[in-house]
Amino acid sequence: MNYTVIIQARMGSTRLPGKVLMPLGDTNILDYVVSRCQKIQKVAQVIVATSILNQDNEIEKWCALNNVSCFRGSEEDVLARYYECAKKYQADYILRVTSDCPFVDYDLADMMIEAMIANPSEVLLYEEGLPRGLAVEVISFVALEKVHMMGKETRHREHVTYYAYENIKSFTHVPFKLPQHLKHPQLRITLDTPEDYLVCQAIAKEFFNNKIVSSSEVVDFLLRSPEITRINAHIEQKPVI
Repeated sequence: MNYTVIIQARMGSTRLPGKVLMPLGDTNILDYVVSRCQKIQKVAQVIVATSILNQDNEIEKWCALNNVSCFRGSEEDVLARYYECAKKYQADYILRVTSDCPFVDYDLADMMIEAMIANPSEVLLYEEGLPRGLAVEVISFVALEKVHMMGKETRHREHVTYYAYENIKSFTHVPFKLPQHLKHPQLRITLDTPEDYLVCQAIAKEFFNNKIVSSSEVVDFLLRSPEITRINAHIEQKPVI
């Protein structure tokens, strides 16, 4: 089975423009995300999927310089971008990753793939409780194609897997239980705002020159550092509409 990571990335963030190429540690955000995804076992390829807008040319240039596959598609219809990318690269299963997660958990992704191998399904359904910014989503190409055909609302086109979760009874799915040590939903380890960036910078400074530090170590560091977690504790996630 071809397990393919597709990282959605664009320069046009409303709250933090250009965030994917902002400096982090001794490199940048996108390099963290790609490098960590390349650590996931049983993955055939890691692809950055960006838009056809001129402002995203810089992402394609970065990919070319770093020998990373890049796909370009619709800016607003992210679901179509994912579908066309997965189709081009003949993915059997897609691991969806967003580029605002510089500390995405590759160990957790390994466990998710093993769960899907043990019980082949269309969607992996993991329980709530994970810090925002660590998770990947696992969905089969068959399910992605179904979502692409059936998901018509704006939220479905913007949030790639949302239709499947709204209509989970229409998909075969395997439940996935989170490791206990990662159940800290109060933590934000993502990059949406300037406050989030400060937290990510603090993590990168603590683990300097180690962009593949384990997410477990990152969580432990934040639990020991309330002065850092307070920086972005007040940030609210944008609602899905």
